[in-house]
Amino acid sequence: MKIGISGLAALLLVACVSVSGPVEKTPPLPEAQAVLASERLNYTGGDGRTTLQAAVTRPEGTGPFPAVVLIHGGGWTGGEPADMAKLADRLAQQGFVAFNIAYRLAPAARHPAQIDDVAAALNHLRANADALHVDPARIGVWGYSAGAHLATLAGARMPAEQRPQAVVAGGLPADLRKYPKSPLIAKLMGTTLDEDAAGWADASPVTHVDAGSAPMWLYHGTWDWIVGVDNAELMHATLQDAGVESTLYLIKGRGHFASFLWHEGAENGALHFLRRHLQPAS
Repeated sequence: MKIGISGLAALLLVACVSVSGPVEKTPPLPEAQAVLASERLNYTGGDGRTTLQAAVTRPEGTGPFPAVVLIHGGGWTGGEPADMAKLADRLAQQGFVAFNIAYRLAPAARHPAQIDDVAAALNHLRANADALHVDPARIGVWGYSAGAHLATLAGARMPAEQRPQAVVAGGLPADLRKYPKSPLIAKLMGTTLDEDAAGWADASPVTHVDAGSAPMWLYHGTWDWIVGVDNAELMHATLQDAGVESTLYLIKGRGHFASFLWHEGAENGALHFLRRHLQPAS
């Protein structure tokens, strides 16, 4: 693997991280663009009946812009798009339309309802690309924790024509089978691992990786005791073995919530990654 030495050295000294994967020199991000106020719209969930909301934040101008679907965390049982609002603003300032979605929650909705809702959001975004000032061929997804689980499922499990072009995932539970006694996963699945090994495998992003999976930027705190860092390491290695571009950005000494709330370096790296994959070369 090739790593830009000067850029990586600066990251290691300033951010106390380790990075594995294709990292180039990381200049400062472009100056923030003017952003329009977020607008809320409805879309239909993956069951064809449920009405869900998304908040749309975009740069000023007519575009078409690349877009990023934002997927909140909350253990599949909670959370809301407002949790990702600051990130939506940052994306819009960098020239992306942020499509910040809600999805059906467990235990009322079981897997695969959540990833079906993400697929429905992607379909809605593409079908309404002109009205939303979006380029339908340049769409990424970004999620944290349960949202990262759904983001990586989108990048690996969805049919090729539905998959996003790039994935950012933080605090990723890559293999649900690592946690057979998790009460949150029990609510998501409605079964035990012993009862439904095939279903738990289907719900685990790492089992779906193939050569056509979307390139991924993974970030994870090394002191994450809620979702072990071995999940991100496993996903990274599996993607690389399949020949898929993957970068693993490990945040030393940070846990699950701290890595979400207080690590701008991971966000900056992810924004560079998304710019490289979704924005046309200047």
